[in-house]
This record gives sequence, structure tokens and C-alpha cells, in this order.
Amino acid sequence: MKRTLVNASLLAAGLFSLSTQAAEIEVSVTNLTHGNHFTPLLIAAHTTDSHLFHLGEMASPALQKMAEGGDIADLNTAVIAANGVSSTNPAMGLLAPGVSVNDVMLNTGDNTHLSIVAMVLPTNDAFIGLDSWTIPTEAGTYTVYINAYDAGTEANDEIINGGGMPGAAGIPAAPGGNGGTNGTGVMDSADNMYIHTHPGVLGDTDTAGGASDLDSRIHRWLNPVAKVVVTVK
Repeated sequence: MKRTLVNASLLAAGLFSLSTQAAEIEVSVTNLTHGNHFTPLLIAAHTTDSHLFHLGEMASPALQKMAEGGDIADLNTAVIAANGVSSTNPAMGLLAPGVSVNDVMLNTGDNTHLSIVAMVLPTNDAFIGLDSWTIPTEAGTYTVYINAYDAGTEANDEIINGGGMPGAAGIPAAPGGNGGTNGTGVMDSADNMYIHTHPGVLGDTDTAGGASDLDSRIHRWLNPVAKVVVTVK
């Protein structure tokens, strides 16, 4: 009888623990850069077994599409297929420098981890990335600072030419209208094909030539590039 009571108590405790995993969370994301835009955000809650990316590993085709062209559709499909929940494009377009998107609500259900991605423009394949952050079970407000990562799928030539498809060299656009033209291309000797912390852009001050189409006075950044505030209800 004693063993039965102990097991029943453990079972009840386990059920209570599982029930406390479900949480409603409110997320805000702030662009901390002074001259770069974020493409439409993907904010996803998922299990510990699911990941949008892994630092130090090669990018998936879905991550490459997001990092080179801002397309989050395939990543979101993977989240939903794994029984995750997501918010796509909560800013209704690009998130400009210094701007926040607030009050993004997610009912996490049984999902215990949070991930966030978006491409950084203008770059070849940089993205902001929060990888499988454990959602606290205790109610409160939590702040996380996140870095820009290089997907490792494209050389950082810093040429703005509309190239946003996977495998197409170049940068899709400079949304702020402050990109240059006629750059000869930055020599990227990193040769790192794995996801890694982005070293930042070089740029120059020649808007009609030079090596880079990026402006070193505007488009450079230091990590972290985004602030995330999560409120657990």
C-alpha cells in the first residue's frame, strides 16, 4: 500500500509538472543596429528536439533561404510539422533600426523552447538568431540579447545586386536607400561553411565605387544586434 501511495504521488507530481509547462508568453523584439533592417521575423515555440539552426553546423536549405533572401516559409513549415507554434512577420514587414515589435502573443502549449530568426539587410547571409532558449516556467519578464550569425552559405562580397535566391551571390537590397553602387566586391577569405558568429561588414565610404556597396558609417554593427523581452504569463 505504501508503494502504491508513493507511486501515485509521483504520478500526480509528474502531471502537475507537465501542466505547468504550458504557458502564454508575450514577446517583443528590438532592432539594436543603427543602420540595418531585419526581414520578417519568425518567432517559434517548439520542443527541445526541434531547432531552426545549430551554431557550428551547416545551414539547412530552409535556413539558407531565410539567411540569403529573408524567406521564412520553409522554416515555419518545419516548426508546424513538429507541432510547434509560431508568429510569422509580426512587424508586418521589415523591422527598421531602433524599432521594436511588441505584444507578440504565443500560447506555447507543451512546447518548452523559443527560437527567433530574421535576415539582416543589407548583408549576404547574416541573420539574427535565438536558438532553443528554454522558456521559464515561472511567471515574469525576461530579457535576452541576441547576436547576428553568418549562415556560411555565401561569400560576403558586399555587392548589392538583387541576389536573394539561395546560391545566388550578392545582397538583395539596402532597404534604407543608403547602399552604394559599382563596388568591385570584398575579398572574403574566411571560407567558413558552418553557421558562426558574424564578423560584421567592412563597407567603405565610396558610394559610387570602391570594394563594397555598403557604407561603413551606416551598416557596420557590433553584437548583440537585437533585444528580446519575453513575458511569461
